[in-house]
Amino acid sequence: MSDYDVIVVGLGAMGSAAAYHLALRGKRVLGLDRFRPPHDVGSSHGRTRIIREAYFEHTLYVPLVRRAYELWAELERKSGRQLLLQTGGLMIGPPDGVLVTGARRSAEDHELRYEVLSAAELRRRFPVFEPANNLVAVWEPRAGILLPERAIQTQLELAERAGAALQFDEPVLRWEPDGQGVRVSTASHRYRAKGLLLSPGGWMSSLLPDLPLPLKVERQVQCWFAPGSHPQLFEPAHCPIFIWEHAPGRFFYGFPDLGDGVKAAIHHEGEITQPELLRRQARPEDIAPLRALLTRFLPGAGGELRSSVVCMYTNTPDGHFILGYHPHCAQVLIASPCSGHGFKFSPVIGELAARLLDGQPPAFDLSLFAPDRFVRTQAGR
Repeated sequence: MSDYDVIVVGLGAMGSAAAYHLALRGKRVLGLDRFRPPHDVGSSHGRTRIIREAYFEHTLYVPLVRRAYELWAELERKSGRQLLLQTGGLMIGPPDGVLVTGARRSAEDHELRYEVLSAAELRRRFPVFEPANNLVAVWEPRAGILLPERAIQTQLELAERAGAALQFDEPVLRWEPDGQGVRVSTASHRYRAKGLLLSPGGWMSSLLPDLPLPLKVERQVQCWFAPGSHPQLFEPAHCPIFIWEHAPGRFFYGFPDLGDGVKAAIHHEGEITQPELLRRQARPEDIAPLRALLTRFLPGAGGELRSSVVCMYTNTPDGHFILGYHPHCAQVLIASPCSGHGFKFSPVIGELAARLLDGQPPAFDLSLFAPDRFVRTQAGR
């Protein structure tokens, strides 16, 4: 039996950040992961992730992502590695759609820099895009690209440098309260700590069997295509990241060519599955809908398919994160299901988790993310 201040279960995006920030606070930290991150069987692989400020999902995210930008820069300074590439970003869709109206609302509420481009202006400034005349784009200059595998590796290395103990290839079987602390069991060891952070992504439900969180694991396919024409126009200097609302409430997104091709994916709409049952190879029927969208909206992007990967989202019913204490066990913090849009926030979620587990109040409004919102909803039925 080994004693720690905090045990972190799951060392992907959120867990690696939390282990780092807890170690910075001088805590005795143990991090456990069933694999060896960064790996390609969870939610944080695929070479690139989007970071953006004009958050269409809810204005409450904006202060969090602003802090995340500061922490990404700090990680770059400490590691000497580039983790973020600023390209600017486009939110494209009908002017009354959820994407454009939500992005504009967040930008205006938080006084962010942005422009609204007509379809003609969008075509002129970024000729790879072919929007219909009734569409507009919200342009935000600070948006860009994060490098997820490199970011996780960096946070884990910095966590170890700050004193965290990290154990890989050691799945957690169960945990249980132990007085004012917790006891965590793996196949080979038993550990004890004052606090526990659960951040296992798609494996969250297996570690909360008695808490009825309505989580769904969704299969997601990411693809890289060779530009079919004018490849220089798809380079980061000329092509920003984008999200496109191509039908009401339906989105696809993409990245410039960083040398591997133009990356694109459909946001949500994947099959519901379990981590152990996830089909990890892309099929022709996965590629065809995405290629059709590129042919329609970025006709020069849909050349030869160069590669594809499968990852997973862990979704809540309302699409918002979970970050807060276990409703029935105050020494356990839940920080994981992010519904497919969480990676950009990982350093600030890690910082917040460390703060909470150190007994301090949060520095941001986290009411949107309370774990017991689902428990309350079910109890009220």
